[in-house]
Amino acid sequence: MPRLNGSEIIAQYLEKEGVEYLVGIPGHGSTLMIDAFNDSDVEVFQPRHEQGATHIADGYARANGDPIVVYTSIGPGATNTVTGAATAFVDSIPMVILTGGPQTHEYGQGILQEIERKRPGDFPNVMEPVTKQTFQVHDVAHLPRTMRRAFQEAVTGRPGPVHVEIPMDVQHATADVEIPEPEQSRTQHRPAGDPRSIAEAADLLEDADRPVIVAGGGCLLGEASEEVQDLAEYLQAPVSPTFQGKGVIPEDHDLFVGYAGAWGTTAANELCSTADVVLAIGVRFSDLHTSSFDPGVSFEIPPTKLVHVDIDPHEIGKNYPVEVGVQGDAKVVTRQIRHEIAERTDPIDTDGNAYYEEVQRRWDEWEARIQERHTDDSMPLNMARVLGSLRDVLDRDAIVTTGAGHSQDITNPEFPVYEPGSNISAGGFSTMGFALPAAIGAKLGAPDRQVVSIQGDGSFLHCNQELIAAVQGGVDVNVLVLNNHAWLSIRNLQVTQSGWDRVLATEFDEEHDYDAVGMAETMGVEYAERVYEPGQLEGALSGMVDHDGPALVEAVVQRETTETGGIMTGAWHLPGLGEGYESAERPDDETSVEESEAAGDD
Repeated sequence: MPRLNGSEIIAQYLEKEGVEYLVGIPGHGSTLMIDAFNDSDVEVFQPRHEQGATHIADGYARANGDPIVVYTSIGPGATNTVTGAATAFVDSIPMVILTGGPQTHEYGQGILQEIERKRPGDFPNVMEPVTKQTFQVHDVAHLPRTMRRAFQEAVTGRPGPVHVEIPMDVQHATADVEIPEPEQSRTQHRPAGDPRSIAEAADLLEDADRPVIVAGGGCLLGEASEEVQDLAEYLQAPVSPTFQGKGVIPEDHDLFVGYAGAWGTTAANELCSTADVVLAIGVRFSDLHTSSFDPGVSFEIPPTKLVHVDIDPHEIGKNYPVEVGVQGDAKVVTRQIRHEIAERTDPIDTDGNAYYEEVQRRWDEWEARIQERHTDDSMPLNMARVLGSLRDVLDRDAIVTTGAGHSQDITNPEFPVYEPGSNISAGGFSTMGFALPAAIGAKLGAPDRQVVSIQGDGSFLHCNQELIAAVQGGVDVNVLVLNNHAWLSIRNLQVTQSGWDRVLATEFDEEHDYDAVGMAETMGVEYAERVYEPGQLEGALSGMVDHDGPALVEAVVQRETTETGGIMTGAWHLPGLGEGYESAERPDDETSVEESEAAGDD
């Protein structure tokens, strides 16, 4: 057995896993951890913030399918990963996060950057609720096994982030060790569903008059797109993905009906709420997806009968009672159900099929509504108009990333995508600052595809420094900033809850707001344009995606009304919100707090 130090063990194990990138920022607690990567096939990518590092790893995994590794020092460098880990954990995205730790003989002594008042070396407990597993390695001889277990946890079953704390002396220590073979700790086959449950699910779907397939993020993680589409075509059942399932079926497919929920499509909400059987595959049924569980708005379960398929039994029956619950892999179980149905009945025909005709009519009505928004030339620009122009200049398989707010709740239902992995969004955690670093990761993971990050001006401020990383790393990523000089989705919530005169701390004073174009240029971005009018969009956006290297377009958009986000077709019950967001323009005699202060008003 070779004698290796901790850094060499990590580097050699990552090489065996086929990891392409190590992403992070070194500190005194991790310099020895990364030393061996000077001579490794694993490329070290340099971000500008540890939160950005985790989002880069997240975007890479969603676009590529495989995990990469984040590393940080001890203390604040490590705690900066928490938001990114939580974002990945909620959406079940695999990554491994390595952090430094106190020297083993100093645990509990309160050394520089140690958290120890409750327990010695307590940082792993900070990570516990936002990771699948967290490990501390106190002996370098145990490091190979721990690395193997970390990756095993991250990529098997329901994927997710895993944390490993490696004390500084363990990074430097040596031992005679063998590097494990990753495939020897992986399952060889995907878990199938119980045959009785498959038969029961097939019974329900065979007898259904109005079946709907709800395909969630688990279908993309399980690579089940082909199986979902095949089953839908056999049954002529409409497919309503969740936002995390966006891309599981092409959005120009005749059975695609959009998304149920608060900011869903009218077609999906109407069809899902009147279905007699819903087949949900890899779905969590969150509040936004279900219109806050309001019966009959997006779903009505019961009387709708639910067949719920998930690899994680925690999700089955959590928010809706099931008629049949099937634990298993999305790809395998969907194929099993399709095979079982084919043994019993012929494919459903579309000729004279009233349900199929209804599906087409409802989708055509919604699509016409969106086309009107995408071609609206009113001023100031609206976000939907900008996104319509963006779609026109992109390749069919282009990837877009979103994080939070209006940019997310418009892109998800109104920006069509056609391939798996084309929509990367912080769905469950709705994380401001996610879009840009996730786009960098997506481009690293899928270098032959166009990638655009879409965010508001408020969200862009959270991780904008990663533009420097993109420039330095030569990552050809595109950035679209939708600038309304506000955290506008929350401003609109304030207006609806309490009125225009109660707007507080959500609007920016335009005179003192930042310059996104100038900021990008100071970071080394060579193509940066600002647009105000519809006629400027095509040229600016085409120039952005055609530019070789990081590029940015800032679109200045409407803010003087609450009709600035997506179309609320469902419900989202928050205190004081009533039935939903009210449509209202700012009264002529109302000014924001910031505008009043700028004018010298009391």
